[in-house]
Amino acid sequence: MAKRKIHGYPVLILGAGRGGYALLEMFMEDELVQVVAIADPNADASGMKLAESHGIPAYTDVREALKMCKEYSDCIVYNLTHADDVVADVEDIFGNKKVTSGPEAKLFWQIVTNLKRIKGELENSQNQLNAIIHHAMDGIITITESGEIQGFNPAAEEVFGYKQQEVLGKNVRMLMPEITQREYDTYINRYLYSGEGEILGVRGREVVAVRKNGKQFPMELSASEMMLKGQRYFVGIVRDVTERKQVEQKITHLAHHDYLTGLPNRALFLDHLERAIPLARRGYYKVAILFLDLDGFKRVNDTMGHDAGDLLLKEVSARLKSIIRNSDTVARIGGDEFTFVLNNIGENENASVVAQKIINALSAPVDLKGRQCHIGGSIGISIYPDDSKNFDTLLSQADEAMYLAKQSGKNTFKFYRELGEA
Repeated sequence: MAKRKIHGYPVLILGAGRGGYALLEMFMEDELVQVVAIADPNADASGMKLAESHGIPAYTDVREALKMCKEYSDCIVYNLTHADDVVADVEDIFGNKKVTSGPEAKLFWQIVTNLKRIKGELENSQNQLNAIIHHAMDGIITITESGEIQGFNPAAEEVFGYKQQEVLGKNVRMLMPEITQREYDTYINRYLYSGEGEILGVRGREVVAVRKNGKQFPMELSASEMMLKGQRYFVGIVRDVTERKQVEQKITHLAHHDYLTGLPNRALFLDHLERAIPLARRGYYKVAILFLDLDGFKRVNDTMGHDAGDLLLKEVSARLKSIIRNSDTVARIGGDEFTFVLNNIGENENASVVAQKIINALSAPVDLKGRQCHIGGSIGISIYPDDSKNFDTLLSQADEAMYLAKQSGKNTFKFYRELGEA
């Protein structure tokens, strides 16, 4: 038989049972080794079948295989047959050539078997890990220390709108708004230089990211570092929290606003008033507090029902909002009562102007499902700092002035200072 041209160290395996099969299987995957032949008296041995399926010569005569192997001066012989006469045949054909057999071969076979088991376990673990990453609900992005994207699972595709092939090899900055890109550059440079970081190891840090369509959205990021073959990588687990933020904003809005009209509630009104007084003190200007109670609202509720009353309150709220400035506040604090904070009013008469606008706006008829109704309003006014410098007292004074307006015939306004004149 003519000598074959091979690549790698030539190897002859004697014995095609479990050990020979495992050794052959391992060597076939190694580019540094090439099995030139395998031999076993049993032509049906598992190693013989494997060799034949891959075009490797298989011999039932050991000496014939040894003679073929002699063509390769550096051929390595592994004897897994447990036959002592094989060693003699090797010496007879090769001279003083060393053959690996007996305990050495058994140990080598055990090593190969363990390596195969470990390799299988690693492959299973890798497959499981890949499956977990692929099916993870959260986006998983892997980048190099230079920011090059190396991994981008299907959940990340859904979050950002990019397909994996569109981002692999590109810089992770493409997923950030411009201002965040600058922050990212500063952070990474500082971390690589000093090892100090504020993001790595922090779970659920909220950041702003950018989708493929250019739309920004709130994202939760948990980042960590890993070393692989001497290379530093950063792994980010990302989650789109747009819906959660919307729910949080809705809950916050409901906690501080009237559910029916959407106006600030009593708590938010008091917060605005409490903040307005110190600002007025520093700015040396006046603030007017108005307390409005609707005239005729109970009659609408009793005669037309609560649904009509709700529609009326919504219409009133819309009219009130259209009157005041953006810097002012109108709130519904309960039932048919509304309060106002008018900042920097200048002269007290300017509060009178706003109060009259409110009364005029309320005087226009309201259409409630085809039926028109008429209401009015009684308004009390207190002034900071003329009447008091305490916001609780100012609100109470405006309330008292409102009752004076009621007693004066309704559908009018009164200042707190007028109580002393009454």
